[in-house]
Amino acid sequence: MRNVRENSLQAALKICKGSFISVGFFSFFVNALMLVPSFYMLQVYGRVLTSGSITTLLMLTLIMTALMVTMGSLEWTRSRIMVRISSRLDALLGRDVYRASFKRALDSGGMDASAQPLNDLTGLRQFLTGAGLFAFFDAPWLPVYIGVMFFFHPWYGWIAIASAIVLLCLAALNEKLTGKALAEANKQNIAANLYTTKNLRNAEVIQSMGMLHSLIARWSVRQNKVLHLQSVASDKSGFITSLSKTFRMLVQSLILGVGAYLAVKQEINPGLMIAGSLLLGRALAPIDMMIGGWKGFITARSQYARLNEILDRQKSEQERMSLPAPEGRVQVENLVVGAPGSKTPILKNISFTVPAGSVVGIIGPSASGKSTLARALLGVWAPQHGVVRLDGADINNWDKRELGPHIGYLPQDIELFEGSISENIARFGEIEPDKVIQAARMAGVHEMILQLPDGYDTVIGSEGISLSGGQRQRVGLARALYGNPRLLVLDEPNSNLDDVGERALASAIRQIKATDATIFIITHRTNILAQLDSLLVMHNGTLALSGPRDKVLAELAAQQQTDLAKQARISPDAAQAGKA
Repeated sequence: MRNVRENSLQAALKICKGSFISVGFFSFFVNALMLVPSFYMLQVYGRVLTSGSITTLLMLTLIMTALMVTMGSLEWTRSRIMVRISSRLDALLGRDVYRASFKRALDSGGMDASAQPLNDLTGLRQFLTGAGLFAFFDAPWLPVYIGVMFFFHPWYGWIAIASAIVLLCLAALNEKLTGKALAEANKQNIAANLYTTKNLRNAEVIQSMGMLHSLIARWSVRQNKVLHLQSVASDKSGFITSLSKTFRMLVQSLILGVGAYLAVKQEINPGLMIAGSLLLGRALAPIDMMIGGWKGFITARSQYARLNEILDRQKSEQERMSLPAPEGRVQVENLVVGAPGSKTPILKNISFTVPAGSVVGIIGPSASGKSTLARALLGVWAPQHGVVRLDGADINNWDKRELGPHIGYLPQDIELFEGSISENIARFGEIEPDKVIQAARMAGVHEMILQLPDGYDTVIGSEGISLSGGQRQRVGLARALYGNPRLLVLDEPNSNLDDVGERALASAIRQIKATDATIFIITHRTNILAQLDSLLVMHNGTLALSGPRDKVLAELAAQQQTDLAKQARISPDAAQAGKA
């Protein structure tokens, strides 16, 4: 059973633990076989050159070749294991990361909508398949190589220790000088990309009002900051990397000189002179590789931290018991709602009850809280206080996957997804042609769809055609009506409709009402009022009036007459005051 404290990233790494152990196991043999060239050199100098035996040379060469081929096979095998680990991590985490990205966008009201977590997962997966990671598996073998060098000669061992200490200090210095700068550069780069993505979504507005130059200037400021941070970090890292590489090559050459001195003094044989240099190079290579690939490691560490953070906030949701299909009765009790991330309430202490099968209009001036109420009714924005109930159950306690087919929503800003018309109407679930056509007919969009190049199979989006605002709104309405939902929320459903579309909307409302579904309609237009049973009048986040349609309209008319009378009385008084 999964520990309740661990997120899906930690759980996935735990699942892959055995594979990481396998990589370490293969690394053991790979690094052991790395000693073969040095010992081959020793045997050639110690046995072949002294005996002049070609047979011995041939046998040693065959053994060395077989061992080197084995090492290459093991190296290839551990590389394949890491590729499969990365693929498995993607398979285990992909859905959770996608869901976490969606939840973050939802909780931020769309302000933090980004695919960056998925990009982080891809980057982490690529790091796992790169050569840089193997340096961390090979580095623990440094003491073994140093021990062998002590076996060759104590001077070799002490030189290896001193060289390793210098390189480790350079690695620590590299982290200190570049770690924070690279992490900040990555953070700023993500913010700049998100800013650019949001701007590109509004390309038509930018072009029409000549805003491009100004926005490019603002983007340049962000980009220059990213470039400055990356340049500073890269300059420092480049210096450390060059210093590390130069030092490693220098010490490999110097140890040849030390070996030559020891050979002249007859303390070692000439074979150890070259074998020591080879072995020292092999011992220091992982540290040198770690320094060279530090930028990739810093990036992967930041990606891991961001994934860990977002998945910590998005622990696996509690499974909820299935509830019966809703009928559509809605109760709102002392509802207080604010925008995600804000403590300032938009809706304040709203309460009302709507029986199933009612058509309710929500009207009021701009910024009075109408769209916020729609989001709260659907469970999109969680309340700060109070509750929205559907058939007596808190809307936020329903299983969204089970409740979704019973909900229809038409937002102000219609977004259709890349795919065919039929897929959009069917909400990208299993396409049932009869239901798709029924929804399209109810929305009055069936004939329009038939006139498209491929009818219901016409692809929309970047790889297909573009629809007008009115067409998108009517297809969006068909999507909302698909499957005869029990609760339907329409936010300004006629904002882009012509007379034909208006009549189709009125017909759709009558048909869906006949199924006893509950319908909430947010509108500024009066020609849809005839379809309503009751009205909610919003003002400054509060419920100013509510009740049957005719009663509320009468109260609004009386209130308007009173306001006009007050203005008429004030005007003469103001005129007399002006004369005085």
